[in-house]
Amino acid sequence: MDRTKSVVTAKRFEQGMTFDRYLAWIATPENLRREGSMGPRRDWSGYLRAEYERARLTGHQVGSIRWLVAQPTGPRRILALVEEWSSDCRRDLPMVARLAEAGGLELRIFLRDGDKSARAPRPEPGSSPNADIMGEFLNEKNGQTWQSIPVFVFYGEDMRYLYHYIEYPAIYHKDRVVGQIRAARSGEKAEETRARVDREFFALQASPFFQLWACAGIDEMLSALHERLALGSLEG
Repeated sequence: MDRTKSVVTAKRFEQGMTFDRYLAWIATPENLRREGSMGPRRDWSGYLRAEYERARLTGHQVGSIRWLVAQPTGPRRILALVEEWSSDCRRDLPMVARLAEAGGLELRIFLRDGDKSARAPRPEPGSSPNADIMGEFLNEKNGQTWQSIPVFVFYGEDMRYLYHYIEYPAIYHKDRVVGQIRAARSGEKAEETRARVDREFFALQASPFFQLWACAGIDEMLSALHERLALGSLEG
């Protein structure tokens, strides 16, 4: 894809929400009446505030983002495409907010969905205010596409595209881990499976491993940005 023809201009970027404004938006009736991925939305603003207060970058992460920003072609802005019902977004967004602060980067947050939750392989035009942005950063694997979130896009001066991160870090084998949790167990009734899945998945999110994967996501972003600046391109 020719990233020089992006729909994300400097003017469009500025239309995104700051992190504080996004947290305030989550609790609004306008947001809560939108469709969630698996039923009605809930107010995650308090959870995300608490996660942000708890989030801390390591010394090497702070040093790395500051080194990157100090380079003439280094990152200057981060675009985040998210929805708060997504556990991947709740895991990574607070850490990316801390990363932006440490590097003095401008962070702007955009919503993936409109009134309905996006389930198609590709966004339909007009399905949400940011369908065109989602269409530019689809998750492509094995000949298929998904509207996966979060998406974090890093830009240099003059909105020059550098790199984007999608959904989760490489060390988190989500399909296997979550697939095992969601698989029905012998003798379970449907309602028992639903209750157990909710219990086990929320326990996973509260475990140290979600923090480990959040840190791994930041490391992955920083390493990719270093490769982009040092070599001029990314492998693949």
